[in-house]
Amino acid sequence: MERKSMFAAAALAAFFLFSGAALAQGKKAPARPAGIDVNTCYGCHAPIPEFHAGSKHKGVSCASCHDGVDKHLADSAQRPVTRTDPANCGGCHKLQFESFATMNWNRPARFEKSQMTGPSPNPAWDKLMMPHGFTREHNLPRSHAFALMDQLLIDRAFGGRFQPKIGWQYLALSGPQKAWEVLEDLYPGQDHKAFKPGTAAAANPVCLSCKTQDHILDWAYLGDPVPGAKWSRTSKVNEMAKDMNHALNCYFCHDPHSAGPRVVRDGLIQALTRPEKDTLWHKDARATKIQVKDLGVRGFTRKIALLEKYDSKLQCAQCHVEYNCNPGTDPESGKPIGMADARTNHFPMKDVWNIAKHYTDLKFRDFRHAITGALLWKSQHPDAETYWNSKHDKAGVQCQNCHMPKLTDKKTGKRYTSHWQTNPRHYVKETCLGCHAGWNEKKALYVMDSLAGHIQGKTRKAEFWLTRLVDKFEEAIGLGVDEAALKAARDKHYEAHVHWEWWTSTNGASMHNPDQAKESLNRSMAISQEGIKILDDAVKSKRAAK
Repeated sequence: MERKSMFAAAALAAFFLFSGAALAQGKKAPARPAGIDVNTCYGCHAPIPEFHAGSKHKGVSCASCHDGVDKHLADSAQRPVTRTDPANCGGCHKLQFESFATMNWNRPARFEKSQMTGPSPNPAWDKLMMPHGFTREHNLPRSHAFALMDQLLIDRAFGGRFQPKIGWQYLALSGPQKAWEVLEDLYPGQDHKAFKPGTAAAANPVCLSCKTQDHILDWAYLGDPVPGAKWSRTSKVNEMAKDMNHALNCYFCHDPHSAGPRVVRDGLIQALTRPEKDTLWHKDARATKIQVKDLGVRGFTRKIALLEKYDSKLQCAQCHVEYNCNPGTDPESGKPIGMADARTNHFPMKDVWNIAKHYTDLKFRDFRHAITGALLWKSQHPDAETYWNSKHDKAGVQCQNCHMPKLTDKKTGKRYTSHWQTNPRHYVKETCLGCHAGWNEKKALYVMDSLAGHIQGKTRKAEFWLTRLVDKFEEAIGLGVDEAALKAARDKHYEAHVHWEWWTSTNGASMHNPDQAKESLNRSMAISQEGIKILDDAVKSKRAAK
C-alpha cells in the first residue's frame, strides 16, 4: 500500500479513543468528525481490526489522542501528534488518574539507599560496588508519576546537566509533572558527560525506556538503529531525554485501541519469544498467553504483546525486573560491549539461582571491581522474578492485589482499581486483611516489619563476608600470589556478589519471597567464605615460600 495511505490510516485509526472511554465511564460520546471511515484505518493498520473492532474503545475518536488529524487527512505527509500524557486518559478514567497522581509524602525524594538505615548502607556498599556509577547515587524509587524526572536529576545519570528551575523547591511539587516544565539544561549543546564532581554520565536511551514511553512511535524493536526511527540505543541520550516529558504512560499496560492488557517493553517481548523458552514465564504452567503484533508502519519493526488477561507479573515486569540496559565487557575476550550491541537491551527473566549462569552464557559483565579485578554484574530491580514461585504467587495473589487494590469512590460509590502503586502499608484493610481474616492492621504491620528486619539482617551479614573477601584480595595481590588463585577467588567473588547484589536492588524482598531471600543470602556468605579460604591458602603458601 502507498506510504501516503499508510500515514492517513495512522490518524484515522486513533479516532476512536475518546468516545469509547467516555462510554466506559458512563459519559456521552462526542460525535465523530465528518468523513471518518474506520475501514480506511484498517486498510493500512492490518493488525488493528483484530483487537480494535468490537472492543471497549471501538467508538473512541482518533482526535481525542492525536492532534492535527484534519491536516493529516488533507495531506498524509502531515504526521499527527500523539498525546502521550497520562492526563489525556484521565479525561475519562478520572478515578484511576487521580489515584495515579496521589502524592506519597512519606516517601522522601532522592532517599539514598546507602544511608545507614537503607537497604545498601555505606561504607560496605560503595566498597563492594566500586567504581560502578551507582556509587554516585543509589536512590529508593518515588512514585511512578516522578519516575522520569527523578531519573533525569540523579547524579549517576546525566552528570548534573539537568537541574530544576526553582532549585530544591521542586521537591514540594506534587502529582505528575511534565519534565521540561520543571527542569532545564544547564549545558545545552555540550556532549553527554559528567559536569560536576561526584557525578557520572551513565544514562543511555535504553534505561529511559523504563521511565517513559513518550518515544514509542519513534523507537524500533529493541532500539535497533534503523532508518526511519528517530531514537535508538545509540542515540545521544541527552538529546533523547529532552524529547521526553511524561512518566509511566498508561499505554505501557493498556492498549489504546482495545483497552485491553498489553506489554510494550521490547526486551521483555524478546525474552518471552526466545526460541530457548528458558524464562520463568515459559516454565510456568499458569502462564498468561500472549499475542505479539508488529505495528511498525513507518518502515521499521515495532512490536507489542497483547495479553489474554491482565497479568501484573508480566505488566509490572516491563520495569520491575532485572534487565541489562548498559554497555559492559565480554568476560571471555575482555573486549568492551557498546550500545550498538543488542545485549545492551536484554531481559533474562530468570530467578536468583540462574541469573549468574545466564550472564556467563550471554558473555556479559557490567563492570570490573576496582580492588579485586573481578568482572561483576549490576542488578537492576528483579521484583517480578523474586515474586515468581513465592507462596503468595502460588496462592494466586498478583501484584495489583497488594499494590493497586480495588477501592470504592466515596462520592459516587463506583469501584475502581487504584493506580497509586504504593506500599501495601497504605492499603492494609484492602490488601492483607482481605485474605488474613484473623489479623488486624497492627498485626499486619508487625509481620511486615519483622520480616523486613530479618532479611535486612541477613543482608548485612552477607555484606560482612563479601567485604572480608575483598579485603583478602588486597592482601593477596599485595603479596603477589599466583594468578590462578586470584582467578579462582574472582569466580567465587562473582557468585557471592550475585547472591548479595540481587537483594540490594530488588524491592520488597522480605514480603515478595522471604524464604528465597534468606537462602540466597546464606549462600552468598558461604561462597564468600570459600573465596576467603582460597586466598588464605594462597597467602600462606606465598609466605612459606619466602
